[in-house]
Amino acid sequence: MSLTYRSALPEDAAACIVLRGLTRENAVTEAELADAGITQETWGAGIESGLYPGVVAVDDGKLAGYCFGHRDTGEIVVLALLPEYEGQGVGKSVLHMTADLLRQRGFARLYLGCATDPAVRSYGFYRHLGWRSTGTIDAAGDELLEYLF
Repeated sequence: MSLTYRSALPEDAAACIVLRGLTRENAVTEAELADAGITQETWGAGIESGLYPGVVAVDDGKLAGYCFGHRDTGEIVVLALLPEYEGQGVGKSVLHMTADLLRQRGFARLYLGCATDPAVRSYGFYRHLGWRSTGTIDAAGDELLEYLF
């Protein structure tokens, strides 16, 4: 494994969309993303404009995982990882790097929506890394977690 990390580029959008459908939990198909207005074009434009700062993990030219935040709100909008990279610190790394990008933009607090079911991997993952419940549930039924710098 020759994993490298770098800031996301607009040309990563197509691979990000494919990877999103291959995750172990909470997979979202290309069609489902398109129904939500997320396409290669819109995602690429968001990266290019700086609206969605993010970090990708690449293994020998293949996208292994990524994390994106929202420039204006401080929300971590997505973290996705191919199953074969789970448990190796890749998700933690892309999350920390993306959080740092947002911190550099002046955010002292980040937030994200997370599953409310303790059996779902993300539930324990974020809490283990210091994210805390805000006590609120968003419109999608996810619990809002926050991270304070």
